[in-house]
Amino acid sequence: MSFNRLIKNWPEARYRVQFVLGFRDAVPALIATGTWGLVTGIAIVKSGISETLATLMTLWVYAGSAQLTSLPLIKEGVPLWLIFAAGLVVNIRFVIFGAALQPFFRHLSWPKRLGVGFFSTDIAFVLFMGRYGESRRRGDPRHLWYFLGVIGPGWLIWNTCSIIGIYLAAAIPASWSLEFAAVLALLSVVIPLVSTRPVAVCILAAACVAWLGQGLPLRLGLAAAVVAGILAGVLSERFSKEVRQA
Repeated sequence: MSFNRLIKNWPEARYRVQFVLGFRDAVPALIATGTWGLVTGIAIVKSGISETLATLMTLWVYAGSAQLTSLPLIKEGVPLWLIFAAGLVVNIRFVIFGAALQPFFRHLSWPKRLGVGFFSTDIAFVLFMGRYGESRRRGDPRHLWYFLGVIGPGWLIWNTCSIIGIYLAAAIPASWSLEFAAVLALLSVVIPLVSTRPVAVCILAAACVAWLGQGLPLRLGLAAAVVAGILAGVLSERFSKEVRQA
């Protein structure tokens, strides 16, 4: 069978270029993802959780911020509902992300949307909206293939590095300050994304609110920073449009 006929008989194959494009866009962020996964894996074991349970936690709870938030609560033996509440607060931003992505994936079946939602990440949302956020056509198969190209490698790198951290935690001294290295890795991904004024305003507002809200319980400062960043970005973009139209 010729290649052209294969493409014709297998419609999804024509969208594989979108998968490759998503993978290419995600590559610069994989270093940060891997570093953060490594740090999270080490932190789980250092908190007193066994390697087996830490591995299960990594595979089932695909959310580094929620994992790190729950560790001190688990160690203190607080009620289970409070641990879930803390995780919900930290990850409340994904409700906003999901609402923004819904027009692009609402044509998918409910199980597929659940799968896409489970593997979604902050970086995947930023990359996808940066490329297709202004697209007038919604529900294009290219959107799904691009998104899969971003989230697939991210999930693999995260879990691989997290499991490595879990089983190497005993051999890694605290003096290495891997938490600081993870922050630097994340900054190396975020800073190149600051290409417009609304994005800069968004990041500045989120950073200020996060700093001011450090003392809030259940990491509420993080949730407040997300809301503040989004509102600041939206208002800044609306103001910029009004200025251009004036």
